[in-house]
Amino acid sequence: MSSAGKLPSEAERVLVRKTGAWTNPSYGTYPEKRPILEYIEKGVVNIDKPKGPTSHEVAAWVKGILGVSTAGHAGSLDPKVTGLLPALLGKATKAVPALRLSGKEYVCLLKLHKEMPQKSIRQVCEEFTGPIYQMPPIKSAVKRVIRIRTIYYLEMLEIEGSSVLFRVGCEAGTYIRKLCHDIGLALGCGGHMQELRRTKAGPFTEETLVTLQDVKDAYVFWKEDGDESELRRVIMPMETAVAHLPKIILRDSAVDAVCSGAALAVPGITSLDANLEKGDLTALFTLKGELIALAKAEMNTEEILKASSGIAASLIRVMMEAGTYPKGWTKKEDNVIP
Repeated sequence: MSSAGKLPSEAERVLVRKTGAWTNPSYGTYPEKRPILEYIEKGVVNIDKPKGPTSHEVAAWVKGILGVSTAGHAGSLDPKVTGLLPALLGKATKAVPALRLSGKEYVCLLKLHKEMPQKSIRQVCEEFTGPIYQMPPIKSAVKRVIRIRTIYYLEMLEIEGSSVLFRVGCEAGTYIRKLCHDIGLALGCGGHMQELRRTKAGPFTEETLVTLQDVKDAYVFWKEDGDESELRRVIMPMETAVAHLPKIILRDSAVDAVCSGAALAVPGITSLDANLEKGDLTALFTLKGELIALAKAEMNTEEILKASSGIAASLIRVMMEAGTYPKGWTKKEDNVIP
């Protein structure tokens, strides 16, 4: 369970150093200093989705405005729902699954079918925190079987008559419309979702929201005036999309082997998340802060710090192109060795 008002993705992450290392400025580049075309192709835009279009339509519009080959969004919102819709661009779309699985926060207006005592409303809503059972609605893209989803927090913001405004932090895949229906049933009066806005998605918050018009204006400023500043403001590096994951930082000499598909061996690590657990989805970074790959941890932090050899992480998805850093490792019998 997360602390009150926070998603698991907002937990503070601390790095511990395994060994000293330095990075050669001749290879790679700091994410925020990428050339503008590469910056766009490896970017993410935190769109404030308006009411009306589908999430797919919004992502398609972003793709068209910026002229990128692909664009993917992190978690669908119904046409009538507004708020955060992070859109990953070009090569950054490989990170979409990691973001879709992250926790979400919504502000919801629940309409009860008759007025109920505020004390009863608060008591019932408290019962809907923690693991809950949900059956996906008939109009859903998933199989209709009962499943468990976690409600991290459910905070009452305002109750006026039969209208209940609340903030909820929940596991990915939670149906807020169904949550409202079930709260109404538990109260014995019935209820339905009247309005919904997403306010957090993994590491993204309302502080970095931009509109489709902002994106269009920024692109025009760049194309017509050569001014990149607005484009770099509305687009964030793809590394932002995995900021909620535990990190492993690699020395320069280990980067190219991983980019070529080799598993990450312990000698290639310079620092890592203090609370890494075996099996965790983790992000591999260069010393310059560039995202190399998504991987599955094969050791926990303590084991990695104590070990001098062995496979620390197996690759799930490579984000960086081979050849970005010079070869410093070789691959032998499916293991990476110095």
